[in-house]
Amino acid sequence: MKGDKYRFGEFELDLSRRQLRRTGEPVHVEPRALDLLCHLVQHRDRVVPKSELLDEVWGDRFVSEAALTTALRTARLAVGDTGSRQQLIRTVHRRGCQFVAPVTAVGDATSASTDQGTEVVGTTADGPSGADRQTIRFCRAGDGTRIAYAAVGSGPPLLKAANWMSHLDLEWTTPVWSHWLRGLARNHRLIRYDERGCGLSDWVVPRFTFEDWVDDLETVVEAVGLDRFPLLGVSQGGAVAVAYAVRHPERVSRLILAGAYARGRQVRARSETEGAEAALDLDVARVGWIHQDPRFLRVFASQFLPDGTPEDWDEFSAFQRRTTSPSNGVRFLEEFARIDVSDIAHRVACPTLILHSRDDERVPVSQANELAALIPDSRLVLLKSRSHLLTEYEPAWDEFLSHVDAFLTE
Repeated sequence: MKGDKYRFGEFELDLSRRQLRRTGEPVHVEPRALDLLCHLVQHRDRVVPKSELLDEVWGDRFVSEAALTTALRTARLAVGDTGSRQQLIRTVHRRGCQFVAPVTAVGDATSASTDQGTEVVGTTADGPSGADRQTIRFCRAGDGTRIAYAAVGSGPPLLKAANWMSHLDLEWTTPVWSHWLRGLARNHRLIRYDERGCGLSDWVVPRFTFEDWVDDLETVVEAVGLDRFPLLGVSQGGAVAVAYAVRHPERVSRLILAGAYARGRQVRARSETEGAEAALDLDVARVGWIHQDPRFLRVFASQFLPDGTPEDWDEFSAFQRRTTSPSNGVRFLEEFARIDVSDIAHRVACPTLILHSRDDERVPVSQANELAALIPDSRLVLLKSRSHLLTEYEPAWDEFLSHVDAFLTE
């Protein structure tokens, strides 16, 4: 019967089977959140009052509005929306919620399945409903580790070195990265990959060192067939980009470092107090990851998004947990603390743009100053922000893109 299924973007909601699918693949959704989503999609022609949602989803059982808020947040995350973006599910103050994305009601025909080979047609440069689709492929590092990489957009290439907390597919649906991808792919063919232990790349790997990360970048460059290209490194990916640029000066035409550092926190500790602070930071993150304790994960999230709301931090933590395993999360953090490219950064031979939030609470601005002092042909731009990863709604984000565009067109 027409109306059994509803399609919006890459998603299909099957009411009869109580199932949400994305590009043919099932998406796990907590039952209450799925019930809420179904009701909103069915009644998308109006604002659904909170009282109706409570009655429909929980029936005679008494629950607080906090339960509704949690279910709403879970439903949004499942379809790639957030409380700040509200592109699919809109909250109308004091009235209720409405599903506002374009929806097509379809019959009971079987949905198209997803290709399970080494090439996957995924999300888009404009988000789930955009026109220029990214393609995900896989290559293998020297030790056999499978590395996932993707290209999206058109124009001259821009390669982004991998950094932690990435997922080639899910990045399009999170406010942590979606605006980065749209912004960087506007004028370029953006190429990026998930590092080993993360995202769509292999999670169980034989080795997990900084040198492996540089080797994986080499593997992706060869797989894509790049000759000479600009290279972007964000956060710890900046150190990987520096090391690659030193190894292959003939290939890197320009280097962009964003929120980057030459030395990890453990290496740069110069006093007993700094050493203790570095150890405490690692211990807090380790406890959060191993025990999946939301209290500790919020501390970590707040360092990346200091001006975020508790809902933003929870969404950040939820995305973070989907990018890697708890054990790998700890391994990443331990390796980050030991990074040190301070002895080779002076050998970077290409023009370099260093962008850093002036009041970055995760990586201090002193690290940007150090990189600028070490890399000969470099320029430093400090942005008015406290965020380690710039958000879409702060003025510094537009300034960041303007500097990148100007640098790459010189």
